[in-house]
Amino acid sequence: MNLELCHVRVKMPLTWKNQNLVGTHFGGSLYSMVDPFYMMILLHHLGSKYIVWDKAAEINFLSPGRSTVHADIRVDLAEIEQIRELAENYEPVLRTYHLNIFDESGVRIAEVKKTLYIRRKKAKPFPQ
Repeated sequence: MNLELCHVRVKMPLTWKNQNLVGTHFGGSLYSMVDPFYMMILLHHLGSKYIVWDKAAEINFLSPGRSTVHADIRVDLAEIEQIRELAENYEPVLRTYHLNIFDESGVRIAEVKKTLYIRRKKAKPFPQ
């Protein structure tokens, strides 16, 4: 994981803890493997003056996962700067990201779509 370079690579072996009734990767585990990282990358670069929340998520299963699986999560620095500019007026910014999950052989087993809500925090009024 390299948050400075806006890249995270995750992988998960198939074990008895994350397999479903038919012996393949449980779909919830596949999603959990990739869930937090767009938020982490954005918060790392935008800082504590911003709110970042998951707004929507979707996973499409393409093929059963029967081996160790992996995914690469990336956000361009230029995109982060664009988000910062758009959020400067405290209006919400929505961003949708797509990623793929692959097995050991390079077969794409799932595609994930995540929409994030990003907004600059409003200053709290100073108590009188």
